[in-house]
Order: sequence, then C-alpha cells, then structure tokens
Amino acid sequence: MQRFERLARIRSMDPYEDASEIYRLSSAYEFPWDFARALELALYRTYAVPSIGRLLAETAEFTDRPQKRYDDTALLLDAIVEHGFGSEQGRTAIRSINRMHRSYDITNDDMRYVLCTFAVVPKRWIDSYGWRRMSRHEIVASAVHYRTLGRHMGIKDIPGTYEEFEACLDAYEEAHFAWDEGGRRVSDATLDLMASWYPRPFAPLLRAGTLALLDDPLLRAFGYDQPGPATRAVVRRAVRLRGRAVRLLPPRRAPQHARQNRQVKGYPNGYRLADLGTRPVPGLRACPVRHIDTSAAE
Repeated sequence: MQRFERLARIRSMDPYEDASEIYRLSSAYEFPWDFARALELALYRTYAVPSIGRLLAETAEFTDRPQKRYDDTALLLDAIVEHGFGSEQGRTAIRSINRMHRSYDITNDDMRYVLCTFAVVPKRWIDSYGWRRMSRHEIVASAVHYRTLGRHMGIKDIPGTYEEFEACLDAYEEAHFAWDEGGRRVSDATLDLMASWYPRPFAPLLRAGTLALLDDPLLRAFGYDQPGPATRAVVRRAVRLRGRAVRLLPPRRAPQHARQNRQVKGYPNGYRLADLGTRPVPGLRACPVRHIDTSAAE
C-alpha cells in the first residue's frame, strides 16, 4: 500500500452515505495518535465552561477517578466508531452513555457545545500537527458522524455542517469561557493524569509541554500563566516534526482503536461495554448531562 492510497479510497466514497466508514478509516488508520490527542483536548476544553467544569467537579469522578473516566469515555465512544451505530456493540455503548447521562439535567446548549468540540478540535489539531491535512471528504464525514451521535443522545438543534459546528463552538467559547474553581480542579486532575502515563521525573516537563499547546483563552479561563514564546515554539515545532516523520513511514495496515492505546490502563483483565461508566444517583456524583428518554434516543 502506498502512502496516499487510503486517502484515494476515502475520496472515492460518499461522505454522507459512508460517513462512519470514512471516519473509522481516518481515526483508526490515518491519524490514530492525532485523534486520541485531539479528543483528549476536546473534552478538556469543556471544563473551561463554568456550568460544565463546576458540575464535573461536583460529581468527583474526574478528580477522584480520572483514569476510569478517561478509559470509559474513550472505550464507549470508540466502540461506536469501530463497530458502527447499528451494531450490537454500538447500541450497547450508546445505551451505556445515555444511562450515565440520565441522572442530571443540563442545558441542551452545553450538550451541543461538547458535541461541537468532538467535531471541530480533531480537524484543527490534524491541520496543525498531522502528517497531512484532513481532506474535505473526511471533514464532511466527521460532521455527519457527530450529527448522528448527537441524535442518538437526544441533543437538539445540532449543527448541519462542519462550518456550523465550528461557528457554534467559537461563539460558545467566546461567550462562556471563564474562571471557575471547580473547572480548575478538574483541569489540574486531568493534567496530573496525563503526566502519570510517563515516568515521574518527566511530570513537570510534560505539564509545561501540555500547557504550551493550549490557546490563550483556555489558559486564561483556567488561570494558568502563559508559557513563554520559546517554550511554545519548541513544543509545537516538536509535535509538527512528529507529523512530518509519520509522513515518511509506511501507511498503517492494522487499525489502532482506543482499547489498544496504552493510555487506557484501567481494565488489564478486559471489560464489558455494558459495565462501563458510572451508575449515578440523581443529585449525588451524577453525570451533568440533560435527562433524555433513552429508548427514543437510541
């Protein structure tokens, strides 16, 4: 297989009818590392919206058990990508997601914003740091994929195109990014989790490197000092160089899914999709997502 052969295959497909397959090829074959990092950043951005960050802090799941919440989120979302919305595994993952979210009420606007981060942040990350930019087919397919996910989750007024997802995200962040003590606690816990994946002596360097990849509005919302220009330049150049190195490698022949990522550490003996996630009691350690009728949403 040649380096751009899979991209040619993607361009031969219908980005609407074949959206989930294109998204799977893009995320599991073309950019698995980039999608993993970008979706981490997408979820992380949501903590800077006080209504989201505060509630996540109140549940204590992201501060007391960050590895489990990371694992469960990655595994449930990726099961849908790997197996499809109509598969038994996909339906089980959606039921588990909706079961977790059933216990707490939050605005539809916040839910739609979270969905926007999943659709927009990977494209922006890959265009900046990937071994190539995302093709138009991949961009359209990603928007269709997340529109479908949003419908299964009962979210209303979902953007129709990638450009609408992007405009919704930018407007929401401009209007809502702000300091909140709970959001900062969740952010600190997430940075600590990411540092824990590597040898302890590297933790300060990894934290500084992560902060250097964040934009100024996000840093201000969390109350972090801005990294120096030299630090930012070195870190961002290093990530771009990684992308250029990947471009020189042979194309991936086997998919890389979340269950294969070394950052997913909580289930060394395996897991059942139906058992993932929390079973919150309303008002107590609950997941801050709008109550929906899951039977209708699925």
